[in-house]
Amino acid sequence: MEKEQSLDRDYEVFSSKRFEDIIIFRFKENLLYRTTELGAKATVLNYLSRVSESDSIKVVVIMGSPQETGLREYVQFYRQVLELGFDQSALQRMYNTIDQFILKILDLNKIVIHADSRRVISLFLNVSLACDYRIVTDNTVFQKLHLKLGLVPKGGCTFFLSKMLGMSKAAGILLSSKDITAQEAMRLGMVDKVVPLDKIEETALKVAQYFTQKPARSLTGVKRLLNYPMDDLRNYLEFENEELFKIVASSEFKEKLAEYREDRL
Repeated sequence: MEKEQSLDRDYEVFSSKRFEDIIIFRFKENLLYRTTELGAKATVLNYLSRVSESDSIKVVVIMGSPQETGLREYVQFYRQVLELGFDQSALQRMYNTIDQFILKILDLNKIVIHADSRRVISLFLNVSLACDYRIVTDNTVFQKLHLKLGLVPKGGCTFFLSKMLGMSKAAGILLSSKDITAQEAMRLGMVDKVVPLDKIEETALKVAQYFTQKPARSLTGVKRLLNYPMDDLRNYLEFENEELFKIVASSEFKEKLAEYREDRL
């Protein structure tokens, strides 16, 4: 019983609660800015390592942040980076946090379910693509803000979508500025279930309970086989960061960012 209680946590960046052999992991507000905090990153990764070590946990449910993140937050983040004289270390911390979190999800010897709602920027869509099962509410809209700012998507989006949908469909999605509704994401196979807002947590728990009825070794074994080899993703994420650094350091990106005045956000 002591082990069960020890997995309940409440930190600034997330809270967690155990329900039998399931962990409900909830991100809190200001998630985009917290990606630059080394302490926050260590807290999340260390906790997931503890969960991984628990033989009695079969499923982790990751609930998205309750705070919507849109163009304003994205623009303000990059403006702060440039105002500091292109502080590459801040960008590096953000990118490394996203990379390590995605790799941790894939390496976690548990089934991981992602549940999110409302406006979701592509950065957090990419996190969900690393998970084993995805649930969104019927009012969810995935925003591809990288095109508005002249960036490439961060977080393995191209890697995951090309494997899930094929190169042609992935290119069509990534090169279109049109937002993706929950219904369209379901049709494309980017999510597994669409539910009303007031049903998302209940549904996530039911799906998690379905997986817990399966043998633990089968769950982890199938997951490892599906995600093999991970070295391809590690190399891809490093290459993705190199491309982003070149773009953010360019004069074209600074000009693009300047187009978004506060009264337009």
